[in-house]
Amino acid sequence: MEYFLPGFDFQIWSIVEEGHLVILNNRDNWTEDDKKKISLNCKAKSKLCCALSKKEFNRVSSCKSAMEMWEKLRITYEGTDKVKKTKIDILVTQYERFQMQSGETITQMFSRFTDITNGLAGLGKKYEMGDMVRKILRSLPSSWTPKVTAVEEANDLKRMSLEKLIGSLMAH
Repeated sequence: MEYFLPGFDFQIWSIVEEGHLVILNNRDNWTEDDKKKISLNCKAKSKLCCALSKKEFNRVSSCKSAMEMWEKLRITYEGTDKVKKTKIDILVTQYERFQMQSGETITQMFSRFTDITNGLAGLGKKYEMGDMVRKILRSLPSSWTPKVTAVEEANDLKRMSLEKLIGSLMAH
């Protein structure tokens, strides 16, 4: 949603993020600005509802504003700030302890790694590409040392993409 709504209409996303919708006048006395805000709120609520399952829709259907809907969904899936920090701590620990498992393929390892980094990114914690490349290289078992050395010598790890690294490792 954080990509879809701003891409669809940035004003709609603004209503979701900041839209404390308080219109005190009765409908006959609405200003053009009131009408615009109400219209944007209705569009935002509509877009949010279309993206929700029935269970999620039931959770937020009584909300008056798109902002209220978004906040309920955010707390449901991210949790409070304390819960969010705990989730980040858990994922950071998984990231820091990340190692290739015995019998695991490069593709499987990369999928696990991506799950961790995407989870962190979704919670607002992002690592630089070069840091992630170096982390993957460090996570490989000692049998990979010659390949790791070759990759390190042949590439600028700060600028290397994960996809290029994985492609190189898969050729091993």
